[in-house]
Parts: sequence; structure tokens; C-alpha cells
Amino acid sequence: MDLRGLSPAPVTVFKTNGEVDWDANAKLAKWLVAKEGVKSLVILGHAGEGTFLTAEEQVQLVECLVEAVGGQVPIIAGITGEGTMVAAREAKRAADAGAIGALVYPSHGWLRFGYQDGAPQDRYKAIYEESGLQCILFQYPDATKATYNLKTQLELAAQPGVVATKNGVRNMRRWDTEIPVLRREFPDLQILTCHDEWLLPTMFDVDGALVGYGNIAPELLHQLIQAGKAQDYAKARAIHDLLMPVTKKVYHRASHMEGTIALKIALRARGVIEDATVRSPLLPITPAEEKEIEEAMRQAKII
Repeated sequence: MDLRGLSPAPVTVFKTNGEVDWDANAKLAKWLVAKEGVKSLVILGHAGEGTFLTAEEQVQLVECLVEAVGGQVPIIAGITGEGTMVAAREAKRAADAGAIGALVYPSHGWLRFGYQDGAPQDRYKAIYEESGLQCILFQYPDATKATYNLKTQLELAAQPGVVATKNGVRNMRRWDTEIPVLRREFPDLQILTCHDEWLLPTMFDVDGALVGYGNIAPELLHQLIQAGKAQDYAKARAIHDLLMPVTKKVYHRASHMEGTIALKIALRARGVIEDATVRSPLLPITPAEEKEIEEAMRQAKII
């Protein structure tokens, strides 16, 4: 997979009654892949409420988007099952449905309790051997116990099937010291930022971005990635500042999970989707907050 560009993580569109709106999801996928610089679509993660879908819905969503994009870009499935065997079988279902890649989430229990040395390596090995999916190493925030130390990252990057890393460490000391080592030791490993709310300081070291933000501002994010690759700070800063009203209203919220709700409101404001329904445990935001998001989209000249 060539992920050197923008990889949006699409929301999952629901009908007002909470059922998955397959036509609306296909429409969103087609809209995104028509944008310059989009290299893949990454589904079934947090932005897409992937863990709020049944296993059957997860498979059907992969199939839906594979058909919608018609081979223009790979569909990458978030693999979130807690047990290694469970995750491997989840990946196999995604592969059978047409996915090409796997964004491999850490086992949920590691967030609170940490992981045993070697357990992440075993997880990735099992997923790749069972499914054949090209794997993305997902580096969780430093504030969690599921964040991988540099030794683990290097060992994962060396494993068969690992082609990229999605780094969301949210600790610039670690970013500035660990990313250069990964780059030096594995020059072909594609490095992707997922710091939706901190894109500017990470944009000059990466091959691309894998972000939910790509739903609502793919044009500006493509320009930001290009500016970063060109080491053009002035241009990157200008795009960052233009986006700041949206960044604040979408990602500077009490809970980062509310970002999914805000993304749907912003997509509705762009006319890409009609319904911003979310599934529990996400809850709707207030009409006043919705208006603030819409106004931020206007300030950024996106609508």
C-alpha cells in the first residue's frame, strides 16, 4: 500500500433510527476518494464507531466501501478485538470482505494494565499470518499504558507484513527522539501522523496523515501534507491557522470521542451526508454546539 498522502478515517453514517445507511456510506467513500491526495480509507476505528457495529455490520461495511471505491484506493480495516485469536479472525473476515490493510489496535486491556514484553509482536504476527493484510503499527498516546516503547516499535516494524506506523504518541519529546530512529532503521516504513489536533508540529517528519480530520477538510489537509514534505513552514502555518477554528470546535472538546459527533455535523454542513446520528455510548451535542461547528467551517472557508 502506498500511504504517502492523506488517509481519511471516514465516519460511519447511520439513519435516524440508528441503522447503518449503506448508500450514504458509499456516497461518502466516493466523495473522499475523488479528492486529490487521498491514498486509502481507514474504517472501523474510533472515528467510524467501528466498535459500535456488530461483526456482521463490520464485514458489510468493508464490502460496501470496497465496492464503492472500485479499486481506486485500498480499504484498511481497524482491528480492535481484544484477544489475539479474536483479532486474527476479525482480520480474516475483513480480508475476505475485500480489505487490503489492517490498522492494528492494541488489546484494550493494555490501556489500563500495560502489556507483556512480546505480546504486541505476537498479536501482529497472528493477524498477518491469519489474514495476509498489510499491517499498520498503531502507536497510542503516551498517556496510556498501551503506548509502545521504542524497542517494541522497532521489533514490530521488523515483522513481516508491517508497512507503516500511525503515530499518535502526543508527546513531542518522544516524537522528536523516536521518529528519527524508526526512519533510520526502517527507511521504507511509512510514517503517518494521527495528531488531528496537533498536525503542524508533526507534519514535517511524515509521509502522510491518517486522520478523522480527513473527512471534513481533505483539500486543506492535502495541501498541509504537501507543505510539510516541502519543508515550507510558512505555507503549513497558514493552512494550520486557517483550520484552527475547526480544530478547536472538532477536537478541543471535553472528550476526544466527541470529535466523531463533530465530524458528522461538519460533513452535514458540507452537504456530504444528511444525517449526523451517532450510536450509544456517544450522545448528541446541543444545537448551539452544532451551530458553532458550522460557523467554524465557514471561518475556515470550507463552506
